[in-house]
Amino acid sequence: MVIETVATFGLMFFLFAVGVTMDPVSIIRPGKKALAIAFSSFFSTLVVCGSLAFLLTQHLVMQDQNWLPLIALSQSFSAFPVVACLLTELKMLTSDIGRLTLSTSMVCDALGISLSAITIAFAGNGNSKLAPLWSVGSMVALIAAVVHIVRPILQRMIKRVPSGKPIGESWICAIFVSVLLTGLLSEVIGQHYVLGPLVFGIVVPEGPPLGASLVSKLDAFSSGLFYPSYLAISGLRTNIFKVHFQSFWVVAVIVLSGCMVKVCVVMVVAIYNEMTVRDAFIVALIMNAKGVSELMLYNVLRNAQVLTDEGFTLAVIVVMVITAIITTLITFFYDSSGQYTAIKRSTIQHCHRQSDLRILVCTHSQENVCTIINLLEISHAPPETHISVIGIALVELEGRRQPMLIPHEASRTERTNTTGSDQIINALTHYELQSEGSASVEAFTCISPFEITHNDICRVAIDKRATIVIVPFHKQWAIDGSIESVNRGIKAMNLKVLESAPCSVGILIDRGVLNGSMSLVVGHPLYHVAVIYLGGVDDAESLAYGARMTDNEKVDLTVVRFLIFGAENTKDRKLESDLINEYREANAGNERFVIVEEVVRNGVDLSASIREMADCFDLILVGRHHQDSPLLYGLGDWSECPELGVIGDMLASPDLGITASVLVIQQQKMGRLAGVGDRDQHVRDVLLDERTGGSWAISMDRTSTSTRLKI
Repeated sequence: MVIETVATFGLMFFLFAVGVTMDPVSIIRPGKKALAIAFSSFFSTLVVCGSLAFLLTQHLVMQDQNWLPLIALSQSFSAFPVVACLLTELKMLTSDIGRLTLSTSMVCDALGISLSAITIAFAGNGNSKLAPLWSVGSMVALIAAVVHIVRPILQRMIKRVPSGKPIGESWICAIFVSVLLTGLLSEVIGQHYVLGPLVFGIVVPEGPPLGASLVSKLDAFSSGLFYPSYLAISGLRTNIFKVHFQSFWVVAVIVLSGCMVKVCVVMVVAIYNEMTVRDAFIVALIMNAKGVSELMLYNVLRNAQVLTDEGFTLAVIVVMVITAIITTLITFFYDSSGQYTAIKRSTIQHCHRQSDLRILVCTHSQENVCTIINLLEISHAPPETHISVIGIALVELEGRRQPMLIPHEASRTERTNTTGSDQIINALTHYELQSEGSASVEAFTCISPFEITHNDICRVAIDKRATIVIVPFHKQWAIDGSIESVNRGIKAMNLKVLESAPCSVGILIDRGVLNGSMSLVVGHPLYHVAVIYLGGVDDAESLAYGARMTDNEKVDLTVVRFLIFGAENTKDRKLESDLINEYREANAGNERFVIVEEVVRNGVDLSASIREMADCFDLILVGRHHQDSPLLYGLGDWSECPELGVIGDMLASPDLGITASVLVIQQQKMGRLAGVGDRDQHVRDVLLDERTGGSWAISMDRTSTSTRLKI
């Protein structure tokens, strides 16, 4: 009795939390594709399974066969909580398939809840003709009262909360008490006690500050204690020894028929809406998922003595078997590794120097905006060259289940409550206005869990044909040079972006707070940039980016090439020298383009040289990976951040004590070059076309342990 009481409260708060995380806009205004799939799958399965159950009950002799149509009708459900949990578990929440099935399941849920409420009203009031109608009318009145009275009160309460401040504990307690009251009202009007909390949760504004606070407080309590108690009750009520073989195969036929019909209908509608066969099949599998919503319905029918112990046991077995099969099949057929594969080169090195540079910048903190705008300003030379900026403000998903990717124009009407992201977008818009036509900005707000945010980033990068994606480093610096905060979610996101991106990737280590860096729009005499070059395709990409920056008169670039002592005649050095010479000749006569060669003996000399020169610059560009070199032996053992590479990790260390920001670059991974000698001939042609003539001189500093050549 005690565990049943705990389970009852647990289910109420669990479904309230589910309602909070639902997006009512997706129910009211679903997409055409989601609407078509939802209605076709729901009603086709309902008709086929219902008809099959009716025929079987007419032609077969079964004990207590009245429950069979209820099992059949439940096969048409595709509940949002079940689909959302499944997609989260499979990390498909932000995929195209995930977004479609979430919207579709919300529509199916609305249809299923309506059908269930009507069924419960008539099943629980069989002795009175007017009682079911009164129950349905009272249900409509309850929903209307919650929508038109409770929601406005909550919205006014949120407006009174200062920006960035949490909701008061007294309000939280009042809302939790209201959850219990809505459950009581549901029972009074003849409905199940979960209807009120679910509707109440749906009208609560999702996301921060209210929705996120409620979900965070309920998560451990309801999901960790109450919800498992409800599942335990369902398991204890299951008795496989009461199942007869005839009932078993009849239910199996109905369930199998329902699954087949839903798969076929969903696939036909999805393919008609221009989906691939594989994606359509995966959507159909997800729409067949079963879980807590079905268990809740079966428990309600059992408590109302509509469903027998045998029928309840068979229903629970169906949920477990289908869940196991569906999850296995989706895992087998769904492959996300190749969905962002690029079909052509998208790198700075392989694009013409005067062509439009398309940069996708991501930021989750307002503190990074100034450094990002500085980087954008020095990336081109207005008005001669143009830059296209795609800005994504990253917001971690809180208090809702459905991720969102909101274009800037649409974000004004969406209820995102993301003040920080609005300020980031405003800063990028201001940059576009100040650029006087030399830069164009497209802005998005991405609301999703950081562990799967890379899906949205890569999707936008493909759609917008980005040349490079720039993401923030997961550590934030304090003004005294120490680490102020660490975001592990951003680190996981960066690793996945590096693995999946269809173009080059840069990780920006922002130390603008240490050097007091201001935007170049406000005024900056000269921006000192360095490129650390050891060799390899990533360093070649860094060099190409740095060389492009020198078109801007406010940029002074120094290329520091580190050479190992005694390896003058190796093939790799000659290939690297060819590339360096091409950039040297293309920038001959440009006093703001300087090449410095450092000959070092080992990793100790390399570290000392980097430490010595790092504080002379505002920004340092370095490749993530380098050619195999004795200079790097042993340095990787001390690395804390593998996403930065050996040198990038060294420059990110607070022990180095530098104030320069760092951009660690990885060239596009499609057909990674085995060496610089494999580079596209187009690069050579571009560089040779840009030669301006001139001469260069060599000076040698023999006072240090290394040899320095300034060119």
